[in-house]
Amino acid sequence: MVFEGSSAAISHTGKVRSNNQDSGYAGANLFAVADGMGGHAGGDVASSIAIQHVERLDQSFSTTDDAQASLQAAATTAAGDLIRAAKERPELAGLGTTVSAIIMVEDHAVIGHIGDSRIYLYRDDELTQITADHTFVQRLVDSGRITPEEARYHPRRSVLMRVLSDMDNDPELDMFVMPTMPGDRWVLCSDGLSGVVDEPHILKAMRLEQPPGRTADNLLKQALDGGAPDNVTIVIVDVGGIHPVSSGTPTIVGSASNPSGIFIPAARPARTSWLHPVRQAANEPSHFEPAADYLEELIEEDRRRAKRRRIGWFAAFLVVLLALTGAGVLAYNWTQTRYFVGADEDSVVIFQGVQQNIGPISLSTEIEDTGILLAQLPPYQRASVERTINARSLSDAMAIVDRLRAGAEAVLTETPDVTPSPTPTPSDLPTDGTDGEDAG
Repeated sequence: MVFEGSSAAISHTGKVRSNNQDSGYAGANLFAVADGMGGHAGGDVASSIAIQHVERLDQSFSTTDDAQASLQAAATTAAGDLIRAAKERPELAGLGTTVSAIIMVEDHAVIGHIGDSRIYLYRDDELTQITADHTFVQRLVDSGRITPEEARYHPRRSVLMRVLSDMDNDPELDMFVMPTMPGDRWVLCSDGLSGVVDEPHILKAMRLEQPPGRTADNLLKQALDGGAPDNVTIVIVDVGGIHPVSSGTPTIVGSASNPSGIFIPAARPARTSWLHPVRQAANEPSHFEPAADYLEELIEEDRRRAKRRRIGWFAAFLVVLLALTGAGVLAYNWTQTRYFVGADEDSVVIFQGVQQNIGPISLSTEIEDTGILLAQLPPYQRASVERTINARSLSDAMAIVDRLRAGAEAVLTETPDVTPSPTPTPSDLPTDGTDGEDAG
């Protein structure tokens, strides 16, 4: 049964590398991405060999088991060819490639995967990463030692732990089968896309519901806008859907699209301009497959890095803490050079410090109770004292107190001291002369 749907494949060298070591394939039933490694020539050869072998599986399979067996056999045969190529051409030693492929078998997708190229599924407005990266940093993520965000910028993110290469004639692919549904969209890509464009932005492009070709162009533009330090290869497959069904004519992109036997010229020497230092690494391998004992060395190195990172964070914390403590001490010492005149219950008091408090900590202390009662001050002076009067120094505060004392004394002087007249007694009252004469 021929798969019914539409697809598109696109590959780009990127903005840094001078040649394309990726390969991609989109056919009638088979869709695949391969990301080569091993230098300028090795990566080209490795991804091309892988695609040449898996493209033979672009046919109808009666069962998913047959498709899985055929995909594993193709990977094993490709590994044998890589080993022979390295023996015949010693300059290719160390070549290898990732492979992520889907074979559509009726309403199921048979998936084979090795390396760090990825397969995503967009379904019901959600994007899900289907494959797991076979990388050193992914092992660190799986063990909980680093976060997925930290893995994106880890210095060992390009170290592959499993890959199709000239060092293993029996490669182990992740193989599994998933049911498909009308409206599903599958995205296969090299890490030139997934390493630059994060999943939220890939999901945003999916939600535009553009045809596969337009969506692939959109994602490629995002990768290029993000710097595209590596080759970028994208294959998009729609199951049914609203877009026209493709003719099924195979599309081959990247290094595998070069006809067999055609010589690929060597890359131009890297420019040494100080304005473009990044281009000097254009032909360096984007991936590295370690030797058998390299994993333990990396884990030990990661432990050392983690320890150094913890020490660095602790040292930074101490520096910040000491800086804050020093700043606090300096700020407190500065506050103790300030003075103000204020009220303490019913009298005028000189304080050292500032009026503010830090939580329960007071930044002022009482240094002298002047003995001037608030009740003795004129109303305007009393209001000023209750609001507090700032002083530049202790002598300035004493001068303010002298003015307040003068104001209090002035109030007392202006208040009259009225003594009440004594009440007259009967003997002090005037007498009538007539009555006196009569009495005499």
